[in-house]
Amino acid sequence: MLRHKGKIPLVVFAFFLLIRSASAQFAPQAGIKGSTAIYKDDSSYVEWATGCVVQRGLENIADSSLGYATAGNDNDALGKADIVTVSLGDGGVATLTFDKPVYNGPGFDFAVFENGFLTNDSNLAFLELGFVEVSSDGVNFFRFPDVTNVQDTSQITNDGSIDGSQLYDFGGKYIAGYGSPFDLEELKDTPGLDVNNIIAIRVIDVVGSLDSIYATHDVNGRKVNDPWPTPFASCGFDLDAVGVINAVGVTGIPQITKAAFNIYPNPVRSGQPVQVQLGDENTKVILTDLNGRQLFSLTGNKFLMINTAGLSAGVYFISAQSTTGSDNLKLIVQ
Repeated sequence: MLRHKGKIPLVVFAFFLLIRSASAQFAPQAGIKGSTAIYKDDSSYVEWATGCVVQRGLENIADSSLGYATAGNDNDALGKADIVTVSLGDGGVATLTFDKPVYNGPGFDFAVFENGFLTNDSNLAFLELGFVEVSSDGVNFFRFPDVTNVQDTSQITNDGSIDGSQLYDFGGKYIAGYGSPFDLEELKDTPGLDVNNIIAIRVIDVVGSLDSIYATHDVNGRKVNDPWPTPFASCGFDLDAVGVINAVGVTGIPQITKAAFNIYPNPVRSGQPVQVQLGDENTKVILTDLNGRQLFSLTGNKFLMINTAGLSAGVYFISAQSTTGSDNLKLIVQ
């Protein structure tokens, strides 16, 4: 997937995309051989976004009475990926800035993190997708040539799944904790863009509707099908972070140790127990709501169960704290 730089003429590259979109598949989901996913703790990341401005989209673009996405805030997209996110809503936009410009260096140059999750034990996952654009002047933005081979005849609903190997150059292609990487080499011949001085990166929520009134399209004009509608406060693309691999004048940043843990199922229906699998001994697990109120606290070694009875539908946060570090995950109660 263009991991190594090459002098590919624009016409040849366009032909390559047409061939890929017409017949072949792309890199598979994180954890599968051939995946291009880059884990959040990978040492290749040298900086993270330091500024973010979000323009929210509606919970359901076809029903404005529901209002706009509200989960998270702009600051949740700053710093290292931690699975604490800001939800963009249908067609919402996040514009991120950095201390140092991103440049077209060896291999991938940056990665976008979302909070998708596997729905089986292989390649299928709940994924909310985003278009990704870059700018070298903060005014004019240019989109990566995204391609979808996902079927566009039957609407994927909010409990549906997507095969990641059918997606190319979309933010949110990979599950939580794994960055979807982008290579500026693909845009190097774009008039008005200096790929060695990227000062802003923009993520735009894909409105996954197949209704022609609301549909959004890939580089080939194909409708992009992803879970829709998702009429919740946490609707649309859930932006976690943008990690930079090639930044001007930056060679590396210290990595923060995290406490390893997983939760299942997620989303969960109210009243259904949530299993917390702990990677460290003597880990304290805390459940809080969007207002920071602590609802649950318990210490365990291997497994804990959280009873969701009494929890209203919405977004909650589970944090794990151990002697080796701390980490956070978002829990969606339906």
